[in-house]
Amino acid sequence: MPSIPPFSHLGDMPVETFIAEYWHKKPLLIRNAIGNAEWPLSADELAGLACEEGVESRLLVETPATGDWQLSHGPFEESRFSQLPAEHWTLLVQAVDHWLPEAADFVEQFRFIPSWRLDDLMISYAAKGGGVGPHYDNYDVFLIQAEGQRRWEIGGFYDEDAEFLPGKPVRILKQWQPQQTWILNPGDVLYLPPRIGHNGVAETDDCITYSVGYRAPQCGDMLMHFASFCAAQIKDEERYADPDLSLRLSSGEICHSDLERVQSLLRHWMEDGDAVNQWFGELVTEAKYDEQPAEPEYEVDSSQLVELLQQGGELRRSEGVRYAYSDCGSSLQLYVNGESFDCSADLRELLAMLSDHNQYSAQSLLPWQQHPEGLELLCTLVARGWLYFPVTD
Repeated sequence: MPSIPPFSHLGDMPVETFIAEYWHKKPLLIRNAIGNAEWPLSADELAGLACEEGVESRLLVETPATGDWQLSHGPFEESRFSQLPAEHWTLLVQAVDHWLPEAADFVEQFRFIPSWRLDDLMISYAAKGGGVGPHYDNYDVFLIQAEGQRRWEIGGFYDEDAEFLPGKPVRILKQWQPQQTWILNPGDVLYLPPRIGHNGVAETDDCITYSVGYRAPQCGDMLMHFASFCAAQIKDEERYADPDLSLRLSSGEICHSDLERVQSLLRHWMEDGDAVNQWFGELVTEAKYDEQPAEPEYEVDSSQLVELLQQGGELRRSEGVRYAYSDCGSSLQLYVNGESFDCSADLRELLAMLSDHNQYSAQSLLPWQQHPEGLELLCTLVARGWLYFPVTD
């Protein structure tokens, strides 16, 4: 199956218009944005995935009469689903695209936003009345209705001052006043920017909603990560120095000149384009889960790789592996799973292809079979388990 190209339009709206007028700004409902979609998995398959070790899943059951909520985490026993009430429960399975190639292909449609911003595909199944309560998220999200109907109530902007109902296992807004209400049918897509309050409730049984969420690194986390990155690069001999020190009336005072030296030391790293480039590329390609990807089933050398490709073999990006590249610094860099690779400038087209798509035909890889550096890179990626040959029927 070839990679699914990104949307050029959301419904009748060009993606350029969407990005300029709605992305990170205001909600948008797009009717029948995904027509005749091939949904990656059924409700039963979703429940089966929630029973597997290593898959992040949650089950949320509401008791409307008492206002109680019960949250449990997977993996679940199959018998758990036969014990559920008829209504008011939701199963949520995170990062489905990290486990199923078909789900990863589905997400490809949303790569009109930079790939490094993509987080994962969460799929939820809800019985009638099921939901997670009114809340807000700190990231952009596309909510795609796959089966059944869901009623979405949309509120205003919320921030850290918002109050939540006490004693609940999930964050539910205490003050909730919807401003808009929409019923989504299969194929409809609702886009929400960060911090917009929303409340989704299943109107029917067999309500399946796909959520394509985007990463929004927290500033404090980025600062700590950057500090750790810099600390690993700094030699022990690089220390605070003050050869221009002058005599002071008070030895206990921290002077402006002291602070200026410290700021200069820190500014040196913040203004080092190569350092920032490498740090950020490694940060945004870190794996969501430490255990992915699994170890490769085999390794190939360059001659074996060429032979497999000449036999019509295709390569595929391992599910859950993030790719990005950059030539913002002094060299071209490929970033995979939090690691960086220096590459020569003539590999730019290969890095773009690897980062922009998730499946690579033998024909598309043909130019690199005669390119020693490109071939070596492909072998390394296969050996690390970041590329693989999909099994064909």
